[in-house]
Parts: sequence; structure tokens; C-alpha cells
Amino acid sequence: MSQHTFELDREFIELNVLLKLLAIASSGGAAKAMVAEGLVTVDGEVETRKTRKLRVGQVVRVANEEIRIVGSTGL
Repeated sequence: MSQHTFELDREFIELNVLLKLLAIASSGGAAKAMVAEGLVTVDGEVETRKTRKLRVGQVVRVANEEIRIVGSTGL
């Protein structure tokens, strides 16, 4: 499993935006499709809301990718 850490520099990031930024999805549309197909979990539960707001401490999993949301050291 490939593990990523995403440093959040604001209150939240939307799930589809995160997947696109980390190049787990090739585009915003591909990210939305992955979520709609039930391929993404947040904190161990399947997430179907494409624009789910992710905050510090949450863990996203897609296939063999795990993303941990951490706080920005500058905040």
C-alpha cells in the first residue's frame, strides 16, 4: 500500500479535489467517478459524496493508496 500525507493549510479540502491534486485521479471528472462508484473510503467507510469536506485527522483510501490528512505546521 502506498501511503501519502497531505498537509492541509485551510479548514478543509473537498474529496474530489484531493484525489486530483495527488494525481490519484487523472482529472476532476475521474475523481468524481471513482467516488460515485464506491471506490473511496473515508475513515474506513465507503464515501459517495464527491465533495465531502475532509479535515485534519481523516484517512482516505483508494485501491492501494492511503492518504492521511495532517495539519499545516505554519498554522
